[in-house]
Amino acid sequence: MYYDNAIFPWLAEIEDNWQTIRDEVIALGDDGFLPWPERHYYNFGWKIFGLYGWGVRFDKHCEMCPKTAALIEKIPGLENAGFSRMSPHTHIKAHRNMAPEGVLRLHVPLIIPEGCEFRVEDTTRTWKEGECFVFDDCLDHEAWNRSDKQRIVLLCDFPATDLVYYPSVRHKTKRFVSKLMGWQTEFNYLPAGKTKEEVMVRPS
Repeated sequence: MYYDNAIFPWLAEIEDNWQTIRDEVIALGDDGFLPWPERHYYNFGWKIFGLYGWGVRFDKHCEMCPKTAALIEKIPGLENAGFSRMSPHTHIKAHRNMAPEGVLRLHVPLIIPEGCEFRVEDTTRTWKEGECFVFDDCLDHEAWNRSDKQRIVLLCDFPATDLVYYPSVRHKTKRFVSKLMGWQTEFNYLPAGKTKEEVMVRPS
């Protein structure tokens, strides 16, 4: 699912300054880029240059890209941000990210050769340099760089709890605990801030 950019009033300034962001990432070269750690997601050639992680600012990297940092720090509630670089012929396999509830992802396409595509659920599109889009990366998605050149996109995660629907916390908690501890594990879910004595616990 892709969202209308007009919903996010702060996005226009980032889109207006995409070339400034591109200039900074080009100046980096390979400095600071690291392979995405979850290798089962891709065949090869996917690297990330982090700027923010779970609300924590990576000061050294932000100082290397000061104009980019200034722009993304205007995103309300910024959670994560970084440059995503796909080498030629890289395929990021279909997956669903485990983002916090109510978080959406922004793509700012910076260097996009021909032959690059991105899919969310049943909709596949090509990135276009400078044309931002927002989607829910907890939905099934994948990416391709079928070209002989690298593809670079700025990624940013931000809260949008009024736009994103998720299964109930009870359901998600049960699924997570079951995977972690075993499907036969029995447990009771207590709402945040409540004790066992304060609520009537019923079987799920």
